[in-house]
Amino acid sequence: MAQRSSLAVPYEVPVLAVCFLACVVPGLELSVNNHAADFSLSTSAGPPVSLSCLVQNSSQAEELLWYRGDGKVDLKDGNKVNVSNICISPVTESDNGVTFTCKLARDKSVQVSVILDVQFPPQLTGEESLQIEEDKDVTLTCNAKSNPQAQTAWYKNKNTLILQQNRYQLYQTSEVFQLSIKTVQKSDNGTYTCVVKSALGEGRKDFHLVVEDKKPVFPKEAVIAAAVVVTLTVLFGIVARKDKIFKVW
Repeated sequence: MAQRSSLAVPYEVPVLAVCFLACVVPGLELSVNNHAADFSLSTSAGPPVSLSCLVQNSSQAEELLWYRGDGKVDLKDGNKVNVSNICISPVTESDNGVTFTCKLARDKSVQVSVILDVQFPPQLTGEESLQIEEDKDVTLTCNAKSNPQAQTAWYKNKNTLILQQNRYQLYQTSEVFQLSIKTVQKSDNGTYTCVVKSALGEGRKDFHLVVEDKKPVFPKEAVIAAAVVVTLTVLFGIVARKDKIFKVW
């Protein structure tokens, strides 16, 4: 009988474990704006966005938590049990890509996340004046965020810029657009325009480039030598006239 009793124990333990897990969260799940799984929400900058988290398949009061990224969102007492709503107002460009997550307080593994896809046109305006010496290099930079990502084009004096090989270099990321001109010449004088365009609109910025005459460069050795000559001349003059100076005194 002792042997039968020892053999029966391993079969009882899994049954208890399954029962314990089932009692913790018996088919309970969450939904956010009727989505039971993680999703992306497309919106535009400006209008508010409301997110509603609802407990599904629960026979008791369940506390809910909201997070913006890793930070916990403060909720009022009447906005925590079984249903919880948050409002992002106004929606801004900085909310793009931010994750909002609703979690069950007693089991944070039960959760649903929303990633905001905030769409906005390129934000780029203004003008800038640059003075650069002839034969030096210059870089014109446009910083512009947009979603969806924008494309850029460069113009000179309102005409499409013809890129000369080995003199013009373009650099572009999702937010930075640069035009570099190597060894500028007087012919590079003019107004350069950066136009950033997406499906939602466009932005532009003007750069007024003035190429100045190359400044003469004096060799350091010649300047030092001239300073030494002047100093010695003054010293010799003082020595030569010291007798007269002493006689006066």
